[in-house]
Amino acid sequence: MGGLFWALGLLPGLWLAELGQAPPAPPAKPGPAAPAAQPKLPATNPADVELLPGPATLPVTGVFTLAFRLRGGVLDKYSEFPELDGFKKTGKTSTTTTRIVQGRRFSDLTITQRYVPYGEGEIVIKPFQLTVNGVLLRSKAATVRVGPALPNPGSITKPVNPTAPLQAVGDLDKLFGKPKPVLYEERADHAFLAVVADRSRVFVGEGVRVGLYFYLKPEDQALLAFHDFTDQLPPLLHELHQPTAWQEPGPEPSVTPDTVRHLGQKYLRFRLAENLYYPLTAQPLRFPPLALTMVKFKLLKKPEPGQDNRLAGYKTYTAPGLAVAVQPLPQATPGGPVAVGRFELQEAISRTKFRVGESFTYTFGVAGQGNLAAVLAPTVAAWPGLDVYGPEVREEPAPGGGRKLFRYRLVARRPGVLPLDSLLHLTVFNPNTGRYNVLRPGLRPLVQGVVAAVEPLARPADDPFYGPALAGADTTMQPLDVYRDVRRYADWLLIGLAGVAAFGWWRAGRRA
Repeated sequence: MGGLFWALGLLPGLWLAELGQAPPAPPAKPGPAAPAAQPKLPATNPADVELLPGPATLPVTGVFTLAFRLRGGVLDKYSEFPELDGFKKTGKTSTTTTRIVQGRRFSDLTITQRYVPYGEGEIVIKPFQLTVNGVLLRSKAATVRVGPALPNPGSITKPVNPTAPLQAVGDLDKLFGKPKPVLYEERADHAFLAVVADRSRVFVGEGVRVGLYFYLKPEDQALLAFHDFTDQLPPLLHELHQPTAWQEPGPEPSVTPDTVRHLGQKYLRFRLAENLYYPLTAQPLRFPPLALTMVKFKLLKKPEPGQDNRLAGYKTYTAPGLAVAVQPLPQATPGGPVAVGRFELQEAISRTKFRVGESFTYTFGVAGQGNLAAVLAPTVAAWPGLDVYGPEVREEPAPGGGRKLFRYRLVARRPGVLPLDSLLHLTVFNPNTGRYNVLRPGLRPLVQGVVAAVEPLARPADDPFYGPALAGADTTMQPLDVYRDVRRYADWLLIGLAGVAAFGWWRAGRRA
């Protein structure tokens, strides 16, 4: 749609020259001839370029302009003029002025971008930057005051002075290039704002996707445009926050709409916000009513060639509040933490043959839809002759779920069947069936070999270094507070030495 796409990328640049700068002083009136001064030649460097700020005040029917002037050079390339919040681009003009100084010809090129205001008020122009022939021009922020339209001269009645010369009165509508507002008509639109959830009831820990969407029919694209979207969106996101739920952000707002059907009719749906919520308690998720202000255009009753044929206004759309019921989990829960989701067991092992004393890795995990953060690593039960190390956790998230794997390193010290299904398990709750499932390994590796003889630990007395040192060590018991007493004695000694030193300094001072 016309203004709907560019408005989401508001003000891509930064403002470069101060718009509040006073306009240049008018040329002085001709006076007595002065001695001719040596004329100053204009610069011939193509980089001699300056930014021309627009007016600080203008009527709502007026035109705001931004321009740059290139002196004595050839225009190679320049960046686009910025989009200004509160204004709409209407056209661009190019003016060339030729000057002859001392027989040399110089050309000044001025590129002007025209903007028309959406309405009255004080509009803040954010900083922007413009590049002309590789020269970076910068402008500071400024405020432009848009006042009411100037009165129509034809509606003002003045006493006729027969002695005054006749004066021509211009048509302000034509002067400002905008027909009268009464010539526009407002057409009905079928757009609406809505907070939508993919389900109305969930279990504790089950995910529900909630999004804020703006819907409009394809034929309404010319009537609407987003207004100040970057400032309106953060408060809306704050209102969507839920303190009793684990929240995963969804995709970013998109300027590309989806085509959907609502009540049997085709709509364009713009995604403004979308999150995935996993309730942590049985309290319902409540989303308050939300409001979004859009630019709504009135169309000219009789379109005129060369005119924009639209008059901008504002319209606020309100989305009704939404509540998602949360159902607690069944009471008969197995022991240990429970993950909620539609998960399936995944397992893998690093070997096909197992021998006593050799290490191997076993991977146990789940994949499917649900909150991966709630899937905790299962604890391997103690088993005689089995050493367990780990696990190493690897998570592969996907929209609404993904895969989470736990990798253990095992070393069997005894031969026989290793009953992994009895050593670890994971309990999950399936919200589709409303039942608990206990996921257990399906692998039972067979360990072959004989029990490795356990070598006795070396005694410290047999060590060639520590043996003699231990034999000659003093075995007398020492009190536990011996170090505290030594510290107290050292403190008193330092205090005494400090007193002696102070007394000596005092005596030396008296003798002097």
